[in-house]
Amino acid sequence: MKKIAIINGHPNKDSFTFGVAEAYRLGAVETGAEVKEIVIRDLNFNPNLQFGYQKRMELEPDLMKAWEIIQWADHLVWVHPVWWGGFPALMKGFIDRLFLPGMAYKYRENSVWWDKLLKGKTAYIITTLDQPGWYYRMFFGRPSVNQLRKSILEYCGVQPVKVTYIGIIRNSKEEQRAQWLKKVKESGKKHK
Repeated sequence: MKKIAIINGHPNKDSFTFGVAEAYRLGAVETGAEVKEIVIRDLNFNPNLQFGYQKRMELEPDLMKAWEIIQWADHLVWVHPVWWGGFPALMKGFIDRLFLPGMAYKYRENSVWWDKLLKGKTAYIITTLDQPGWYYRMFFGRPSVNQLRKSILEYCGVQPVKVTYIGIIRNSKEEQRAQWLKKVKESGKKHK
């Protein structure tokens, strides 16, 4: 049975992004996958890595529980909006606080190389945009995807990492939103 963690990075529970995460969950559950969710907005933690990597901050209980879910999962599904080319600050703080040396990766002594501690996991990124996905890729270079996919997940050993862009959200009609949700539910059934 596939073990899937859905990580929702939108701070507003009334957003379309929450509907996207739910559509994926419904599709995955229909096929017998075991699904656990991490809704970052509901976690009680300080998103500021206030000492950088010079001094370790104690992880709050909610972060410890989130890390247990990430370690448990075979497949990580990240659902988030794109704001100013990136993801919301709260999601960035979540990553800063959890994806730490010794947990997600480990530097090798006297070497420029590192060990990828999340090997064996796969991921799927679903981003919502107020522009077409092709435009975000071609004209902006998809910075949120590059950061999450390459600089974080693949750096820690997660691969492959697939991506779906959903947009333009801002002016979309109910019919279009229903089609997007149907597509995401199908992705959930395929454990994409």
